[in-house]
Amino acid sequence: MSNIVYIATSLDGYIADKKNQIDWLHDVPNPEQSDFGFADFMDRVDALVMGRNTFEMVLSFGIDWPYNKPVFVLSNTLKTIPENLQQKVFLVSGELNKIISDLAQQGYKDLYIDGGKTVQSFLDQDLIDELIVTTIPVLLGGGISLFGNLEKPLQFKHIQAQRLADHMVKNRYLRLR
Repeated sequence: MSNIVYIATSLDGYIADKKNQIDWLHDVPNPEQSDFGFADFMDRVDALVMGRNTFEMVLSFGIDWPYNKPVFVLSNTLKTIPENLQQKVFLVSGELNKIISDLAQQGYKDLYIDGGKTVQSFLDQDLIDELIVTTIPVLLGGGISLFGNLEKPLQFKHIQAQRLADHMVKNRYLRLR
């Protein structure tokens, strides 16, 4: 089982700006209209685990539900899922180790972990096996940081760097255990 982060950050390490917006991601030129490997990544994973804030952000886009894999939303406050998503999105709460264990027992082996607080919580409990981080060449000067405080350092091995569209860099790291 692997818990994998696939995310974009600004040069200064933020995933959203000071107003909790991600509009800056749309300023990235993409002349080929590439997904930069996201579809291939989604083929690797069995399900997504995201936080409530990320779930609500995706809902705010006003588009069809973008995921064809089960999505497990971590929340202690949400009580219901929109009716049109009830066979696609499932609420979970509790200890992360227990949630991961329960998902593994259901046959989910490789999980896409998404959302700032969720990624930070998984890292804090040393539950991330792989980081795929695309750096966008913009300085936001504040906002929602991808990484938070950790009790102890976590060592990762850099295994790949890929230049995308002549201005972004996608780096892949594996957790050293």
